[in-house]
This record gives sequence, C-alpha cells and structure tokens, in this order.
Amino acid sequence: MTVTRRAAVLGSPIAHSLSPVLHRAAYDELGLTDWSYDRFEVDEAALPGFFEELGPEWAGLSLTMPLKRAVIPLLDGISDTAASVDAVNTVLLTDDGRRLGDNTDIPGMVAALREHGIEEVGSAAILGAGATASSALAALARICTGEVVAYVRSEARAAEMREWGERLDVDVRTADWADAAEALRAPLVIATTPAGTTDALATAVPERPTTLFDVLYDPWPTELAGRWSMFGGAVVSGLDLLVHQAVLQVEQMTGRSPAPLEAMRHAGEKALAAR
Repeated sequence: MTVTRRAAVLGSPIAHSLSPVLHRAAYDELGLTDWSYDRFEVDEAALPGFFEELGPEWAGLSLTMPLKRAVIPLLDGISDTAASVDAVNTVLLTDDGRRLGDNTDIPGMVAALREHGIEEVGSAAILGAGATASSALAALARICTGEVVAYVRSEARAAEMREWGERLDVDVRTADWADAAEALRAPLVIATTPAGTTDALATAVPERPTTLFDVLYDPWPTELAGRWSMFGGAVVSGLDLLVHQAVLQVEQMTGRSPAPLEAMRHAGEKALAAR
C-alpha cells in the first residue's frame, strides 16, 4: 500500500486513544486505501516541533488533552465553534499550506443526544467543571431553553462555569458538589468528570431517571450509568460522543460525506470489548 495522505491523533497520554480504530474503520469502508491514521505521544512542549515536520501528505490532526488550547497559537485560524470554548480538537491542513482549527466535540455532543431522541430540553445539570464541561455548556446552548446547574468542588471552578455561561449565553447556576445527588433529577444530566468520580452518586439515582450523558467510555458502564440503565433511564455514552465527533473529523479531513457512522461505532465497540 502506498500512503499518499496521512492523519493522526496527538496527545499525552495517547496509548488509550480509540481514534485510530475509528478513523481506520472509516477509511476501510470508504475505500481510502492510500490513507493512514496513526497516534503520536505529543505534549505541549513538543507540539511546535511536530508541526514543523509536517509535509504536504498530511491532511489533518485530531487533538486530545493537553493540546486543545496549546495548539491555537500555531494555527492560521479557528472556527467560531472552537473559538466559543477556546478549544480545538481538529486541525485541517489545507493544500495551500494553512492550518485551520475546529471543534467537533460540541456538534458531536449534540448529534449523540439527537440520536437518542434529545432535540430540546427545558433544563439540565452538569457534573464537573473542566474543559469537557465547557464543551457541554456549548452543546446545551444549542438545545437547552432554560437553566443549567453545574455541580462543582470549588468557588474558583464555580466562577469559571458562570463565566462560560455568560460567554455562551447559557443561564448557568452553580451548586456545591456535596449536593450533586440533586442533579440526578434534572431532565438531562451530563457527567464530565474523570473515572470513579460519580460512583458514589449511583445509589442516589431516582426511581424514574430521565437521560444521562456520561462522557466516559472506558471503563464502561460506569457505576452511575449502570444503575441509571437498571432503573430504566436513557444513557448516552462517551463512545457515542467519540464516534459522532470522529465522523465529523473524517468528513472534514477526507472530503467524503457521509462518513460511515455504524462501521465506526462497531469498530469502537469491538476494540473496547477486547480490552
């Protein structure tokens, strides 16, 4: 196989990334036999040097932590979506040498929710206040008509979430993490915290839960998601998000649309099952 076009995911740590599995599955389905997709361990200090080595065969890059903000000064421009949260997870390398940044996490969240029948909600709750929480707020700006309550551990984080709310034109109220069990009664709950953080909340799942969007995918299900499903609630997983944002990346990088969503999802599920 002669590779004429290259793409990859960068980040640190990166060994766990499912992006190569998803993108390669798309290439196979689309018949793009001359495309390759790899992963590279790259931190903030090494990122400028990596960019300097990119040749004309490169079509695009996927970025994970800690590079989503660090990459912005290296780009020739970013989309309004990326600018709304100061985070880029997709870099397109154009034929005329430009580096353009976008954020597919936000529309990916919206698409994952819509796939589960969530087109609009009157209110929502967010568990956590990190970078993923700001993307969740940006997604909610598109589908939530009322208040979003963010449950956080510190006043500094609370202030950040209120600032993001103002910037994104979302009505945000903050609450202490000690009261996070109250979040579970919201019409839509988005859990954006690291693995294990929400385990203690599993016993507080209400008898008739609504919809939980848990951005984790490994390990899966989380304690909270498992209990939520057991009680009959709808669950959107981190794999749903990963696949939908990757679909948008494939379409942008290859120029082929639509990307094969189901083939990519199946490949992701198979890879997770093998872990």
